[in-house]
Amino acid sequence: MTWDKHLLRSVQNAPPASLPVFIYGTAWKKDRTADLVYQALSAGFRAVDTAAQPKHYREDLVGEGIRKAIRDGMVRREDLYIQTKFTSVHGQDPDDMPYDPNTSVTEQVHASIQSSLEHLRESDSLDSVNDAHIDMLILHSPLPTMSQTLEAWSTFETYVPHRIRNLGISNCTLPLLRELSSLVKVKPAVVQNRFYVGTQFDVPLRSYCRDTHIIYQSFWTLTANPELVQSDVVQSLASRAEISPAAALYCLVLSLGNTTLLNGTRNRSRMEADLAALEKIERFSQGHPDTWQMVHENFQQLIGDHVAL
Repeated sequence: MTWDKHLLRSVQNAPPASLPVFIYGTAWKKDRTADLVYQALSAGFRAVDTAAQPKHYREDLVGEGIRKAIRDGMVRREDLYIQTKFTSVHGQDPDDMPYDPNTSVTEQVHASIQSSLEHLRESDSLDSVNDAHIDMLILHSPLPTMSQTLEAWSTFETYVPHRIRNLGISNCTLPLLRELSSLVKVKPAVVQNRFYVGTQFDVPLRSYCRDTHIIYQSFWTLTANPELVQSDVVQSLASRAEISPAAALYCLVLSLGNTTLLNGTRNRSRMEADLAALEKIERFSQGHPDTWQMVHENFQQLIGDHVAL
């Protein structure tokens, strides 16, 4: 079990890349976005998730927070994993989009990526956009038809591996993931989905991801699962490992294998505690392997996931 990061499957000639298991989520942070991104990087996060979707994200302020951390010598760009998303017209605020909705899907994708490269460039100089890259571009949701989805994806592919290192998809079902993977040149490297009972915790999809070396990114992990936080297995692990129940749930989800998750806490102390929980759980699992195995298996049973690692 790797507790700090996963190696992404190689995509074309992209340099090897690793994905930290905790990704700082920036949705709904509004005017606090830059400060919270800076705090997260200061606390030890090395991966950030955003989207070219002004309706729910301030991608421009994500870039500001990252550049401030770089200017202050806190991090280097090469130490960071930055992912953003292309969001189709249906997920955008009609009065605030990063592209003209009357243009083709191809043109929308190009405009969205260009705005993301500008927002997420390394330095304040606009000239640095020419050297900017994005570690992961995610299709925020499939488009209304497979033809449109493939048009967007094939446009994504023209940027790989130099401006965009890897591609992923969010809000995706297993049948669609199978079909998309069979039709494209650059296969999805991640799937970012809600982890909750409404999808039966994506058990078959996560199994497919493990078999095909796709990283599963869990979001809505805490908000959608209060019953899991309060469950005996999570509460017991939290007590034994001396971590919060929220962190215990995070670690149990990560223990399912080939999994990362979005963590969007606004609290600096929780940022630090959640990151520290990874080391505490690693020590606990090594020091009490039988107990850890029992806890892990109990959690698998709780969510209906009986796939052995």
